[in-house]
Amino acid sequence: MDPHLLRTFTAVARLRSFSAAAAELGYTQSAVSQQVAALEADLGVRLLQRRPVAPTEAGERLLAYAGPILLRLATARADVARLGTPRPGPLRVGATPLAAPSAAALAAAQPARGLVLRVGPRADLVQQVGSDELDVGLLDGFVTPSDPLPVVEAGLIATAPHDEQPAVVALPRSHPLAGRSGLSLADLAVARWIDAPDVAAPLPQLRAAAGADGFRPAVRYDGTDAAGLLAAVAAGHGLAVLPAGPVRGHPGLVGVDLVTPRLMHRIEAVRPAEPAGDRRVRPAGA
Repeated sequence: MDPHLLRTFTAVARLRSFSAAAAELGYTQSAVSQQVAALEADLGVRLLQRRPVAPTEAGERLLAYAGPILLRLATARADVARLGTPRPGPLRVGATPLAAPSAAALAAAQPARGLVLRVGPRADLVQQVGSDELDVGLLDGFVTPSDPLPVVEAGLIATAPHDEQPAVVALPRSHPLAGRSGLSLADLAVARWIDAPDVAAPLPQLRAAAGADGFRPAVRYDGTDAAGLLAAVAAGHGLAVLPAGPVRGHPGLVGVDLVTPRLMHRIEAVRPAEPAGDRRVRPAGA
């Protein structure tokens, strides 16, 4: 399977448009159509409906494989290039919004390099480390104490614990439940919630953790600014599950412990891994 054809197919499927994929990839629309047709001929199955553009059942199945395949290829290319040409310059760190304050500790370990910090959503971070856009990523998430933080499989990518603290329900100080010592997540299923998937614990995850329906959003927060979300909770627009530190440090908020289930906010450092064996670069033919 030609990875160039696979990349073109994924772009068309994601954008739902041959012309938009052509503009993104720098091809003509005719070339994009020919590449998708070539991949379909290779696999012997129709991958995309044309009008409207949408993946077929076979196309959806291929998309489940395509992301990890393309990510591993990008990681392999970046890792080999890194061996031959060590990158000078500042430490390039990517961080999810709640992990960004931890970037200073990484920079302090290498003060001579300086720091370039990029803050963005969770979905892109592992891919950017794998493709050598970043030297290290700080990825955060909400998990039970015994569960690992889910990380996309990308080949030679290593993760290491960086920080962990309890997750709490963020409430305005005037909220009727603000005086409680602990709360059950299931008891909050019908509360007003702020849907902030790039900052707070995602509502589908809370629904699954509580084993209860509900957790419907009263407000959608599409930003990546944690301070803005804290202000929205303090103003009474809805609840959110967040790490204890920033909530309890906010003058307008109370952070009440989750007792059932107990959730932790975990930050892990994501870096290129060292493969087994000798990584010294040898001349060609040696």
